[in-house]
Amino acid sequence: MEIAEDMLKVLGRIVTILPLLLVLTLYMGKRSIGELPVFDLLVLLVLGSVVGADIADPDIDHVHTVVAMLMIVFLQKIIIWIKLKNRKAGKLLTFEPTVVIYQGELIEKNISNINYSIDNILGMMREKGAFLVSDVELAIVEANGMLSVKKNAGQEPVTRMDEGVQYRGGGYEVPVILDGVIESKALVELNHTEEWLRQSLHHLGVHDTQQVFYAAITDQGQISVTIKGRIIDSFPPIQH
Repeated sequence: MEIAEDMLKVLGRIVTILPLLLVLTLYMGKRSIGELPVFDLLVLLVLGSVVGADIADPDIDHVHTVVAMLMIVFLQKIIIWIKLKNRKAGKLLTFEPTVVIYQGELIEKNISNINYSIDNILGMMREKGAFLVSDVELAIVEANGMLSVKKNAGQEPVTRMDEGVQYRGGGYEVPVILDGVIESKALVELNHTEEWLRQSLHHLGVHDTQQVFYAAITDQGQISVTIKGRIIDSFPPIQH
């Protein structure tokens, strides 16, 4: 009987505490649910610990948990306000950006100071589309741990302004098949039917949507398709 009461109590806590946690997280803002600065990460870790303890231990006073959550979020708002109003305080409460590549050379001291390895930097650099250190004029590890990269002028893409080409907009695509499943809602919003999609795929030599891993329609009305099981074995042997 006591076990059943404890189970009901835990269930009740889950039903009440998770909606509150969702509301408080949204209240803290996008900073706290995107790429986390260190202080926001700590706040969410503490919130998770408080909620976890409350759910796991029926003997903990539920009201105390709610008060603790409200106080944590209130403190987070105060700290963010202080950081915005006082630059010196803000520097003490977060990491400073660190330059790790300058004019095509890795800065060993800075990389060591932030406890990153060369592999970390190279991997993050490749994610930014830079595959040669010599192509990078400046690379910075930001306060949230992400890497910002500025390539050398000669490696940067030519812009419309450079060429004097008038901007006509566009340059996006809408997924219409994901892992063999047709996105019917997307097709309707694009004013297309499934029959139109199947015929378009047929013209490309694809006769079964189950064969399609990914398909999308560009803003120009073109279809791009990736077939399931396609093997690509000739790529650079990049390993850690």
